[in-house]
Amino acid sequence: MSAPRRLGLYGAGLAALFVATFAVAGAVVPESTVAAWSTTVESTEAEGMEMDMAGTDTAAAGGTTPVRGLSLEQDGLLLGPVSVPDRTGEEGTLSFSITAADGTAVTEFETEHDKELHLIVVRTDGAQFRHVHPTMSADGVWSVPWTWDAAGSYRVFTDFVPAAPGENLTLSRTVDVAGRFLPEPAAAVSASDTTDGYTATLAGDLSASGDSVLTATITKDGEPVTDLEPYLGAYGHLVALRDGDLAYLHVHPEGDEPAPGSVSGPDITFMTQAPTPGRYLLYLDFKVDGEVRTAHFVLDTTAGEAAPADEPAEDKPAADEPADDGHGAGGSGHGH
Repeated sequence: MSAPRRLGLYGAGLAALFVATFAVAGAVVPESTVAAWSTTVESTEAEGMEMDMAGTDTAAAGGTTPVRGLSLEQDGLLLGPVSVPDRTGEEGTLSFSITAADGTAVTEFETEHDKELHLIVVRTDGAQFRHVHPTMSADGVWSVPWTWDAAGSYRVFTDFVPAAPGENLTLSRTVDVAGRFLPEPAAAVSASDTTDGYTATLAGDLSASGDSVLTATITKDGEPVTDLEPYLGAYGHLVALRDGDLAYLHVHPEGDEPAPGSVSGPDITFMTQAPTPGRYLLYLDFKVDGEVRTAHFVLDTTAGEAAPADEPAEDKPAADEPADDGHGAGGSGHGH
């Protein structure tokens, strides 16, 4: 039982004791006072229950968006210890297992967005983002070759759908990498990023009060890119993390899954919802000429109403002043 719940029940017990005392001494205490104390008992019990529920902290202020990716366990499944090289420049392997309540490794997963498991690794300041897909051995150990480029503390996210219970889960752990640590926190809001000559610009407002429609437009040398290739079952993949604790946002794709060999662009559309007001870090993967590139954005939530789910977002940037240094027709998007 949580501390708020215990305090609520303790207060209710004291109030009940006073009510009983006043009832016995009814000749001295007016009936109206006894009734008032009875009301206080009921109110205290209800308040204790509300405090206990609020302590779960699974939703936005006034909303119902669950916070994901901040736990190593959910629904009886556990992300086991993550084995990695312990310092920069050292070649090795990143490996882990997903285990059931009895400690046995889980080996049956459903394919979601072309893969059985998506691995997201990002430093706690939001830098050094990587999205890869490890392979699983017969005994349930996932692994991928790994070398750290920079020191620091990293969050390792595993995004997957186990065959049982068949619902998407995001589990995470933190690992530390030795070496000279040079923090690179997000310093400013940015709705545009240029990588390898391709510029991605994000339009739409990110809201904590409802669904948000975000549209990324890809250009090169000022011209729209219309040969975006399918990647993980869509024309783009978007990961969004809350700045400060890296809570993992669920991002939904818009549009139908592309047919093999098809191309699209320059727009990629996503839908998401921020669990709380604040700053968010977004990472967009898109594929052109067989190569996947990643654009980075930084958005603050807006105070206004979110765009309706059945209407396209307005063609305006999500930030007033996109960064100039590049950091930070009608394609569908993809995200977790």
